[in-house]
Amino acid sequence: MSLSPGDDVAGRLVGDERPPPDVVIETDADRLARAVAQALVARLAAAQVVHGTASVVLTGGGIGTAVLEHVARLAAEPVRETVDWAAVDVWWGDERFVPADDDERNEKVARQALLDAVGADPARVHPMPPSDGDFAEPEDAAAWYADQLATATGDDGQVPRFDVLLLGIGPEGHVASIFPDSAAVRDERPVVAVRDCPKPPPTRISLGLAAINAAEEVWLVVSGEGKALAVAEALSGADPVDLPAAGVRGVRATRWLLDRAAAGGLPPR
Repeated sequence: MSLSPGDDVAGRLVGDERPPPDVVIETDADRLARAVAQALVARLAAAQVVHGTASVVLTGGGIGTAVLEHVARLAAEPVRETVDWAAVDVWWGDERFVPADDDERNEKVARQALLDAVGADPARVHPMPPSDGDFAEPEDAAAWYADQLATATGDDGQVPRFDVLLLGIGPEGHVASIFPDSAAVRDERPVVAVRDCPKPPPTRISLGLAAINAAEEVWLVVSGEGKALAVAEALSGADPVDLPAAGVRGVRATRWLLDRAAAGGLPPR
């Protein structure tokens, strides 16, 4: 699936003609992280059966890191589904525009939690540029990352096939580094620079909503009572400008993977 320059971004934000979201609730954050890790391994293994390769977009945050740690443990165990990590393309949904060795970097955390342990092919790992790299300005770094995505499509699209795109959400409903009522939430480019972010660090790079919504499957992994209101409002059809998580919808599937605390604002099931 590739996002072409002529796609209707507004239509993609509301998920026209796409399957409704699935909601899965686990009892606590650790059970959630383990379940998501198992599902991710199965999904990437299935993609490799079909395509020969798989592609995943990683997220940061506490629960996102916990998922990667559980995936690393699964890679060391004999399980039914196995992933050839040398044939997985790894992208990021957003990144803090800080030096490469900064502990705030999602890339650094992902390498420590998973990628260094599973033998990922360096040529298939695509980090967003750091602030001490080749680009002094986040806008230039974002444009470079957009070019990397376009090159990887192999056709005239802007975004390659993403089998699974992982996201967390913030208490106010942000996803990646797209915050409510921000320039980024209205930006139609596949990759955007974010300045004056309300959550530190203030300067970031993020996939835009149109690129996120080009993923085959989007999985929103959410834990904690502090996210419950945002989860409930997003699933109730809030305006994506006011609550960006409400504007996320995968092409084939959208999965809200929650612990019981994060699901606390939803109607009883």
